[in-house]
Amino acid sequence: MSIKTKVTLPYFDHLLSFLQNDNDVIEKSFGRHVHWGYWERPNQATLTTDDFMVAAENLSAKICSSAKITNRLRILDVGCGFGGTIAHLNENHTNMELLGLNLDDRQLQRAKAKVQASGNNKIQFQQGNACSLPFPDNSFDVVLAVECIFHFPDREVFFAEAYRVLKQDGYLALSDFVPTQALLPLMKINIPKAIDKRFYGNCNVQCTSEGYKTLADKTGFNIVVENDITANTLPTYSYLRSITLKEKLFIPNAFIETLAVEIFSRIRLLKYQVFSFQKPNDTGFP
Repeated sequence: MSIKTKVTLPYFDHLLSFLQNDNDVIEKSFGRHVHWGYWERPNQATLTTDDFMVAAENLSAKICSSAKITNRLRILDVGCGFGGTIAHLNENHTNMELLGLNLDDRQLQRAKAKVQASGNNKIQFQQGNACSLPFPDNSFDVVLAVECIFHFPDREVFFAEAYRVLKQDGYLALSDFVPTQALLPLMKINIPKAIDKRFYGNCNVQCTSEGYKTLADKTGFNIVVENDITANTLPTYSYLRSITLKEKLFIPNAFIETLAVEIFSRIRLLKYQVFSFQKPNDTGFP
């Protein structure tokens, strides 16, 4: 049964429209993963569609590796989008139980159609709220949130929910746009609703690196990985501009918002970071 929750994400409205119109470049770029790319050697990025496809896959792999994922695990991907990270895990591991959660049923329907289980894996996509996870305590080995936590209503509530549903020694791994202290006051400015036409929807980009450490302390997690990969993601912006021009997809607020993120990232006021947190084993046994 679908949850009657309004999801305001204009960029997904546009993506779904382009995908329904069989736009091949958009299909290859964002039909699987809907996030930035990761280049091990960003100065060698070719900025072709195939190059970006590999980079987007690499970003999911980077986040998964921070959670020390192996075969035979039960994994929850919160904010799963079109199922790209679930697909990555399905193709690279066996005997897994993989569950993708999202508020937007349109995204889930595409994920269900595109991602089919293999390697003795089990896959399920379910509608649900990141801040009220519909699962029992101690039920997952890993919880993932790939480039989506800024959409969640409350990071601390999500952290508490992730902690609750994780088994002991389990991992929460995520990626986020993280402001420096110098940028934080600007991120806290409220835009009047009458003129708020944000392409990426409601995004809370206000959690600093210190803020994540505080969240971990409050909710009981230990920080395992804190990795600044900003430089490795920068070719994403050049690629987005190239397909905007090539496909004639210019959307003013999308251009302005993406350019602002790029500028802040290039001058090191905004970082793209990968974190992983571990739920401690309170029993004292391995």
